[in-house]
Amino acid sequence: MSRVWEVPVHDSTRVRDARIAAREACGQADLAPERTAAAELVATELATNLLKHAGGGLMLVNLVVPPVGGPGTSVQVFSLDHGPGIADVGAALRDGWSTADGSLGAGLGSCARSANAFDLYSRPGRGTVATARIDPEPVRRGASAAAVPAGGITAALAHAEQCGDAWTWARSGSLVTLLLADGLGHGAKAAHASGAAVAELPHAAHLPPAEILRRLHGVLRSTRGAAVTVAQVDEERAELAFAGVGNAGARVRTGDSWTHLVSHPGIVGAYFPANVPVRRVPWRRDSLLVVHSDGLPSRWRPPEDPLLLAHDPSVVAAAILRDAGSPARPLRDDTSVAVLAPDRRTRAHDSRL
Repeated sequence: MSRVWEVPVHDSTRVRDARIAAREACGQADLAPERTAAAELVATELATNLLKHAGGGLMLVNLVVPPVGGPGTSVQVFSLDHGPGIADVGAALRDGWSTADGSLGAGLGSCARSANAFDLYSRPGRGTVATARIDPEPVRRGASAAAVPAGGITAALAHAEQCGDAWTWARSGSLVTLLLADGLGHGAKAAHASGAAVAELPHAAHLPPAEILRRLHGVLRSTRGAAVTVAQVDEERAELAFAGVGNAGARVRTGDSWTHLVSHPGIVGAYFPANVPVRRVPWRRDSLLVVHSDGLPSRWRPPEDPLLLAHDPSVVAAAILRDAGSPARPLRDDTSVAVLAPDRRTRAHDSRL
């Protein structure tokens, strides 16, 4: 979804702004009042933690379109900081724990109980990334959120409301397809192009990557066009097929090494190549795929910490975005990062905590 909410949190007034951003996102997603209240609580607690424990940071709120048959649009709340980090994440998630004098320390535990999926990654001296997804329906007591093989994050240039980037994923039988689109330019027209690509994927997920791109070329002809990458995992064959047209990047991790996957020059919807090269690589249980728009610096360093790589894909994507920029080095374009993993290597914290 193209609408994004970005709230730098450096003083107490921005906690209210984070809560309002979550409320507005829930309105866009048409969530019920009780789910909206859950999102507001999560945003408030995470923003408060940024001030108390990290000296400030960034809140991002995205809308997440579900795969075919999903319950409806979800709201994803991200908290990113370069603070001192948390030495004992497990303890931090238990009510009553706090490093701040006089604080009850129930914030992270309440976030985990309120969200359908909650995950947090922290390294002492390196900062913390937290993400919470609020779905239209709460998780039933005693049940955990359904496993999601893909996750992502989008941020707009200069805190704009509309982001020209979008991502989504879809499943068709043994095929799991991840799509990332970067609409040409910025603003509403770029968002329209990337949104059209995202909306079409559920109808084309049974096709191979090159055919998906050709189909999108026809769909996007009435828009200004987009750079689009399509990555498709065939779970039965244990193989990843990748194809892209336009200026977007991708890297796949197998074992301890990362490999670049290169897109072909062109613009889907405007200048489509006669032939679209398709790269095929083995897809193992330890594999991880990262796709991103050109807003991410070309020389970004892929994460190597095995603890991070074992987290929910949305946390991995958020950590990559965080580490690619800073207040002194802001992102230079609309930016999106999406991650595909073979499975949820660690269970996201859910309402049972």
